[in-house]
Amino acid sequence: MLLSHGGEPLRTAAPVARWTVEQVLALAPDDASRKAGSKLGSAGPWSGGGCDGSGAVWGQCKGSGSKPYVTVIDITGPAYKCSCPSRKFPCKHALGLLLVWASGESALPAGEVPDWAGEWLADRRRRSVEQAEKRAGTDGAPSAGPADPEAARRRAERRAERITGGAQELEERLADLLRGGLAAADQPGYGLWEETAARMVDAQAPGLAARVRELGSVPSSGPGWPARLLEECALLHLLDSAWLGIDRLPEPLSATVRTRVGLTAPAEGPPVRDRWLVLARYDTPDGKIVARRIWLYGRETGRTALLLSFGAAGRSPGPALPVGVTIDAEITPHPGSGRLRAELGRQFGVPSPAGTPPPGGTAAEAIGGYGDALREDPWLDAWPVTLRDVIPVPSGDGWQLVDAAGDAALPVAPAALSRPGLWKLVALSGGSPVTVFGECGHRGFEPFAAWSTGSDDDPGSDDDPGSDDDSGAGGGSGAGGGTGAGGGTEGEVGADFGDGAGGGTEAGTAAAAGTRGVAAAATAARSDTGSGRAGAASGIVPLI
Repeated sequence: MLLSHGGEPLRTAAPVARWTVEQVLALAPDDASRKAGSKLGSAGPWSGGGCDGSGAVWGQCKGSGSKPYVTVIDITGPAYKCSCPSRKFPCKHALGLLLVWASGESALPAGEVPDWAGEWLADRRRRSVEQAEKRAGTDGAPSAGPADPEAARRRAERRAERITGGAQELEERLADLLRGGLAAADQPGYGLWEETAARMVDAQAPGLAARVRELGSVPSSGPGWPARLLEECALLHLLDSAWLGIDRLPEPLSATVRTRVGLTAPAEGPPVRDRWLVLARYDTPDGKIVARRIWLYGRETGRTALLLSFGAAGRSPGPALPVGVTIDAEITPHPGSGRLRAELGRQFGVPSPAGTPPPGGTAAEAIGGYGDALREDPWLDAWPVTLRDVIPVPSGDGWQLVDAAGDAALPVAPAALSRPGLWKLVALSGGSPVTVFGECGHRGFEPFAAWSTGSDDDPGSDDDPGSDDDSGAGGGSGAGGGTGAGGGTEGEVGADFGDGAGGGTEAGTAAAAGTRGVAAAATAARSDTGSGRAGAASGIVPLI
């Protein structure tokens, strides 16, 4: 079992800061691996183990055979090597060794790397440096283009023609649907969606195909589905129209349109080096593949970035950065969509523990930030924001995040209501203000990570609490931004948030009335999760 991710570690005299148990378990590819790795998370099965200041961790685990399993980990990747036959990354032995390492210095003392571990570590790090230099172009060689530029241009033109034909056909089908009425879409066996999606796949427009398939799930989404279906049809019509008139669009918006229809663009421009805090990491199944999303926040630039990677079913995508660590690295942004998505490049040194959370904003600023982002991408479902000093409060069948001042609130998105992370957030708060990172969109706010108020006081951090974050992590720039082409969507967003949050005095009343209920819920949640303000005050708490 072998998995490596890029990075250039630096030798350091002091031991690498150890991760928390929760950060280690977050690396597990599935629940079975998490349970199996936990059983190996004590010193009993391990021998010959140790660690050093460069981020190397090694050990030998007793198994059912006569020879122990040999496991080596490079924390700077992280990357893993184990002699077991498992095809999971990381395997249970790597998880168990990391848990032993996280438990303290006595279990895995600092020492010299043995030969059987040093050979793999040296080779991996050499290849990482070579790959990073090749990506950065430090060898002086020009970037490799297509072997035949003229043939590549002709292929791109043929694909654009097929996408145009698919968009025109989709426009006709949407018009037929609206002329015939939306009631037919709720009938069993209604085959428009899959047939139309297949036609978009034939037209080499996977983005259009995915949005058509999403339309098929709207009629079964509960009361009010005709209005939601009409909204999604309008957005799809807007995307079709944008593609058919892409030559008239400004470059940033045209790049977003190309990305939305399914034309991938490589990362471009100069790399951005910063100390990136890993805010959240989560995997979502997408057919036969698994998509991994990692949110980063730059300490110096105040920039938020999204690392998006894919893996085959049953195999964890890379990179496997644990939530809560800070990496010194370069990223290269992709064009379009607010330039949030980026590729991870060269890493410098070893990961360090997290410091303070990003500078956050209010609920009203979060809505304004999402509205501003809709100008560049009218099809954006959500925007990354950090809410500062909010209190989770029950509201009817759901929850709200209410500003401590009581003048605004955001409803928690329906997708987050059934996750254990919501109760972690309630337990962390205990009726007191917390800082929460997540995505703010037309469905509400999805919390991904949280900090208690006490964790903001980090003397070792060089963050500027008063700095503005134009990229989203620090909230929006105001509550009243327009959306241009997405104006209608923003109006619906405002209405949804108005209904859920109450606004003004009503929100303040909800906060005052709900705090007692939150405190009771937090007591129950602590008994179930074992986490509370005292246990989580040391840093970030993952919620997904």
